[in-house]
Amino acid sequence: MITLMLAILAAWFVALFAGPAIYAAMGLAGFAFLLFAGIPGIVIPQKVAMAANSFPLLAAPLFILMGNLMNSSGVSYRIFDFAKAVVGWMHGGLAQANIIGSLIFAGMSGSAVADAAGMGAVEIEAMKKEGYDAATAGAVTAASATIGPIVPPSLPMIVYGVAAETSIGSLFIAGIVPGLLMTAALMVMVRHLSMRGNLPRHAFEGVGALWVAFRRAFWALMAPVVLFGGLLSGIFTPTEAAAVAVTYALILGLFVYREIRVADLPRLILDTVETTGVVMALVMTASLLGYCISVSRLPQVFGSTLTALTTNPLVYLLIVNVLLLVVGFFMEALAAMLVLIPILVPPALALGIDPVQFGLVFVLNLMIGTITPPVGVVLYVTAKVADVPFEAIVRSVTPFLVPLFAVLAMITLWPPLTTWLPGLLLGR
Repeated sequence: MITLMLAILAAWFVALFAGPAIYAAMGLAGFAFLLFAGIPGIVIPQKVAMAANSFPLLAAPLFILMGNLMNSSGVSYRIFDFAKAVVGWMHGGLAQANIIGSLIFAGMSGSAVADAAGMGAVEIEAMKKEGYDAATAGAVTAASATIGPIVPPSLPMIVYGVAAETSIGSLFIAGIVPGLLMTAALMVMVRHLSMRGNLPRHAFEGVGALWVAFRRAFWALMAPVVLFGGLLSGIFTPTEAAAVAVTYALILGLFVYREIRVADLPRLILDTVETTGVVMALVMTASLLGYCISVSRLPQVFGSTLTALTTNPLVYLLIVNVLLLVVGFFMEALAAMLVLIPILVPPALALGIDPVQFGLVFVLNLMIGTITPPVGVVLYVTAKVADVPFEAIVRSVTPFLVPLFAVLAMITLWPPLTTWLPGLLLGR
């Protein structure tokens, strides 16, 4: 069965370059395995239904809806103005504000694409008016958007937690320190590039201007506080937090900022349904393919082969890093997670690697993949928003891979960066 599974996976991977829907390709791969292995087809509806019947996954459409509401409620402008008032005086002022704005927005959207499309539209336009090259503005936006799925709430973390049976609350909290490290590392790179390229900066506008920007953005800034406070105090679970987040976003859009009308809600809900449909199709077909991979005993053989090669957890993590970075070049992040988690997580647990640390390493690798060609979805979004050729964005984003790789190396080599805070706050 292993030979059959490897042949089907190879055919599936090659077929991806022909451009079919990834969920359709995964579903067909699972069906082909069941057919040739002589396993009854009744397994298909059983596995697909079981994958969809997941309480933690209820958070996914709610966080997607929250991101859509925040994008439409004027939050992006207020956050960017506040970030500009805080760090606009630094070298590369608006580029620095871009990064800080993405960090704040990350505490609301949980999606790199939502950040790039929502905050990115505001940030890129402001940077272009300030005299920044459009490709540079797009590159900074793309790089900073990778913070979104690391800082909670995070859609990839929810998917990882469900697939790897790991605490989503722990994963959320574990992302805080790496997210702050990514922010600091990207800001250092912007400072270096701005000093070399003499990028524009603003004089500090004074405490008064900072206070005005803070007041305008106050209720938007409170969204992450409400979410973190509720999670840490145990008032609500990560799934319930998503419902609270949607309610908060609705109140902001309809009654506080008044930039969303009731008539806008059907369109926002429809956008959410479309995105959720794609995510759920991936989850369900990947569950079927994951079952087939498990039946073939590929994870067990792969795991025993790796553990025979090395019993050193660090060496295994380095192997996984290389594998995920290569996979990230060619596969969309959620699809790669759903296919590879059943294969890579069991050996990691057998070697004593903390599942929370492994989850952060897993997600960060694939987020870096979103800003690398040829399948870097965030690059395509920012290229469209900035109105520049894809090749120009690729060239401009390359320097920003250095700080992201540095943070990846740090969380790989030093587990407390991802395990200390959950242990402190949740006692895990």
